[in-house]
Amino acid sequence: MIKKNCVHRMTTKLSPRVAALHSKKEDEYFTMSSEDGDMENQAELEEKTRLINQVLELQHTLEDLSARVDAVKEENLKLKSENQVLGQYIENLMSASSVFQTTDTKSKRK
Repeated sequence: MIKKNCVHRMTTKLSPRVAALHSKKEDEYFTMSSEDGDMENQAELEEKTRLINQVLELQHTLEDLSARVDAVKEENLKLKSENQVLGQYIENLMSASSVFQTTDTKSKRK
């Protein structure tokens, strides 16, 4: 912006026609530069938006996976507890049944 004003002041000292032509070209240059800047800014903004959306999606995926891991851990603990109960039940049945009683061979021999 400062450069534009300095150039514009210098060209107005020359002649009105040269100043008008130079100013017009200069305005076109700055317009194109600002359009290029706008397009670059918009491209950067779109890229940032895309990356933010990707990060948010990955965060949601991580939250879902973490919840799933917690659910699996809880289910695993339940199953371990059930296995212990069933194991104890089976041991109790085996000890109560005469089929699974250990035989003392020494006492039978005497």
